[in-house]
Amino acid sequence: MKEVRRPLLATAALALALSTLVLAGPAYAATGVGTGKGADTEQSGGPDDTGIYASAKIQYSGSVTKDGSKGNVTSSDVNWTPPPCWYAPYLGAKDFKKKMSEQIESAKNTPGMGGTAGAAIGEMQRHYEDEYGWTDTPGYKDYNVEKDGEGMFWAAVENPDEPDVLKRSSCNDLPFWVDNGETPPARYEEAINPKILAALAYQHMQLPDTKVSLAPETVTKVNLATWAWLDKAVFNEVQATAAINVPGFSIRSTTTAKPLSLKLEPGTPDASTFPASGECVINADHSIGEPYAQGKSDEIPPCGLKYLRSSGNGTFKLRATITWEITWTGTGNAGGNFPNGTFGTTQDITVQEIQAVNH
Repeated sequence: MKEVRRPLLATAALALALSTLVLAGPAYAATGVGTGKGADTEQSGGPDDTGIYASAKIQYSGSVTKDGSKGNVTSSDVNWTPPPCWYAPYLGAKDFKKKMSEQIESAKNTPGMGGTAGAAIGEMQRHYEDEYGWTDTPGYKDYNVEKDGEGMFWAAVENPDEPDVLKRSSCNDLPFWVDNGETPPARYEEAINPKILAALAYQHMQLPDTKVSLAPETVTKVNLATWAWLDKAVFNEVQATAAINVPGFSIRSTTTAKPLSLKLEPGTPDASTFPASGECVINADHSIGEPYAQGKSDEIPPCGLKYLRSSGNGTFKLRATITWEITWTGTGNAGGNFPNGTFGTTQDITVQEIQAVNH
């Protein structure tokens, strides 16, 4: 039996039923990331706690967080965010039938599961068992078990680092079948692809905690120029890779952060920066600024600052923020740009008055 349109009661009720039946499964955990630069923690799949093989996991490698948390990069575009959810390969036909049918039966026997929600569960069962479908969404006969090994059911994955629960749960279509070697139908715009993988690599990227070299280093004088620089040897590009590799579907993307500039914020308005904007651009040799050398105490540094008053008994918090150009490349010659990223650290600076000598 094939319907020409989706039943009126389905939208909200099916989403409710789906969240109960499917999205609670451990295959949907999107955390679990490699550790440190050059790390490689594989998350390609394995048996979940029910013994069913679940493959909707991502491998991360390169300069990424070690515990699956968000990285330390802040996008310069406040309107850009990583994907809140996506669709990814989940289970083969036989394993999907085992998991889904058990959960449907459990839900049907749950006290109080009647009315609209109960009807939605019945529609879901018909959808996977009796070819019950609607416009652009065909139904399946016996969970597609005749095609087991020839494809996988894809299902929604929530990004655990997305704080907005509505965005996080916005991928609420029912699990759908994709043949091996094929791409999901165009209507599933959130289906995992190289750009989504690259955005997730960006989200988990860990930039180096580069300390700016200063002269004087931590104690300076009022009206004395402090030189600031970053050596090219410790100021290199950083890469993070995300990949999915399951039967019939394999893609990967690498996100690259390339340093562009250094911004100095003295921690007090009673200071001057060089240049006046506080933005020190990268040099031709990929360094920033210029190391202080003997005899340059009266010169203006190409990158630096000057404090106009003492810090008294405390210190000023000098913040040094690096701006990184973010690009990505992926499977199938895909690639592009993301908004620049920033990451800053602070250093304590003691500023003393110049002591006059009385004769």
